[in-house]
Amino acid sequence: MNTTVYNVLDYGAVGDGVTMNTEAIRRTLEACASAGGGTVWFPAGTYLTGAIHLKSDMTLHIDSGAKLLFSTNPDDYPTVLTRWSGYQVHGYSPLIYGIDLHHVTIQGGGIIDGQGPAWWLAYHECKAGRRPSTERELEFMKLNRHLMEIKSNIVEWKTQFLRPALFQLFRCSHVRIEGVTLQNSPFWNTHLVYCDDVTIHSVLFQNPSDTPNGDGLDIDSCRYVRISDCQFDVGDDCLCLKSGIDEDGRRIGIPTENVTVTNCTMRSGHGGVVLGSETAGGIRHVVISNCVFIGTDRGIRFKSNRARGGTIEEVRISNIFMKSVLCPFAINAFYRYGVDPSNPSISSPEPQPVTESTPVFRSIHLSHITATDVLGAAGFLYGLPESPIENVVLDHVHIEMTSDPGEQGGEPDMVREELVMAGKGMYCNYVSGLQLNHVRIETREGAALMVHNSDNLEINGFRMQRPHADTPVMVLNDTQDVTVMAGKAVSGTSTYALVRGSKTSDVVFAGNLLDQAIQDVSLDGTAAGAVVIK
Repeated sequence: MNTTVYNVLDYGAVGDGVTMNTEAIRRTLEACASAGGGTVWFPAGTYLTGAIHLKSDMTLHIDSGAKLLFSTNPDDYPTVLTRWSGYQVHGYSPLIYGIDLHHVTIQGGGIIDGQGPAWWLAYHECKAGRRPSTERELEFMKLNRHLMEIKSNIVEWKTQFLRPALFQLFRCSHVRIEGVTLQNSPFWNTHLVYCDDVTIHSVLFQNPSDTPNGDGLDIDSCRYVRISDCQFDVGDDCLCLKSGIDEDGRRIGIPTENVTVTNCTMRSGHGGVVLGSETAGGIRHVVISNCVFIGTDRGIRFKSNRARGGTIEEVRISNIFMKSVLCPFAINAFYRYGVDPSNPSISSPEPQPVTESTPVFRSIHLSHITATDVLGAAGFLYGLPESPIENVVLDHVHIEMTSDPGEQGGEPDMVREELVMAGKGMYCNYVSGLQLNHVRIETREGAALMVHNSDNLEINGFRMQRPHADTPVMVLNDTQDVTVMAGKAVSGTSTYALVRGSKTSDVVFAGNLLDQAIQDVSLDGTAAGAVVIK
């Protein structure tokens, strides 16, 4: 292993924050690569630069006190092959970029700063329809012409103003990122695409709360990824697992798989750990543990829709604490963004034919989760009528909703219709094989559990310690094959379960500890004999 150190100052770099260092840094990288690899060292100072293109067998060491400060001029970023918002395209080079590399490391206690505000301003001009395409972006249209007929509500798609990621590795292996701070990205912060054998440790991902599309870390069609002891404070999803979008993602067909996430903290963002919405290649074999989410909109979030396709399966989540989140966990197959607005079938409430574009969620296990001061809904599972969410298990979960009477809440997730909730319980629609084992939910108002159009439910030890007058603990609408066991209704509960709907059948209550003075089960429009109390 080559341990030679290449100091960028020796190749003409100046760390004064004013001098443009693109060429000096390029010379340093070339010298390191020509010698067979080594360490490129940035001592304390601020280094203004354009795109940095990494090489194999190389460590980029950014000292504490050192900052890489990136130019805001799009012409300082050459055209490269990239994956942008799920599409494989040609676009602006990410600020730090590598393609087809092996044994690449970025480390140190320094800062990588993308100077995002200039890019965000241009984004808002684009969104308002005031920003025409530049010559570079017209070039992207030609290079990406095979995709230009796509109809999408992504803001930049028509103009091809494809804001670059702060850091992207594309088809790389044996990757390590450790100790650095990555902040103020033009678009997504750190984006790994088609990478293999990745370790990310003790990294701070940071973007302001108003950063448009300011994801922290996106793992995109990668495998064997280990993420530990990182901190996220961003303007969109904190940590996101993806695998390509729609037909283009299915054409490539590379899943994200074999991923572990542990000992991470999320301070703000739209989602703590998110799977999707770009799910076309599939996501599987994911383990998330020992994490803390404070003030994120959602905690654990799955999202896809009828255009995306892909299977998300074998996900295990455990030992999580959340506080002041909008919704602790959301699984949404009706995600309404990034779609063709002229295609009514994507958001139709009616069952659609099952095709390769139909997303599948199954085999998801959440255990030992505590969430306090939750603002919107205790949980949100919304499948498709033709493809219900399958085999979700919640085991030893405790959720306390906000008691603030002024809290307005919000959407637990963006589904086909706008559903705004505040201090509500867990909401399920089109779910099959749901298991709730020792789950306790305390709402500000309403039932702790509301289930619609679902079947094969097993509810064991479900509790609500602080019931509301004249409000059931659970409401089951149009449900089939339901078993409720070891439930406990405390004093003050007027109705433990309200079961209703013409499609309801085979609902069994067995071995529950219910006060005989209360109405065990209230039937509303349920066929005679559909409910059995033992």
